[in-house]
Amino acid sequence: MSETAQDQEYQVVVNDEEQYSIWEARRALPEGWHAQGFRGSRQQCLTHIAEVWTDLRPLSARAGAAAATTGEATR
Repeated sequence: MSETAQDQEYQVVVNDEEQYSIWEARRALPEGWHAQGFRGSRQQCLTHIAEVWTDLRPLSARAGAAAATTGEATR
């Protein structure tokens, strides 16, 4: 019996740039991605990501923006 997409369990994954995605729970994670700890249906995982990933900029872009703002404030 084959699983349908609705029956599959997914997990939320995150990379070093703090970008989120979903991955089939039964598959090995691709290099550079780590389990975030949330598992569920595809839709549950997407809903979780929408709740926790509020700033879509990569970590390096956020850090650069913060440094620029701090540098301007000290002038």
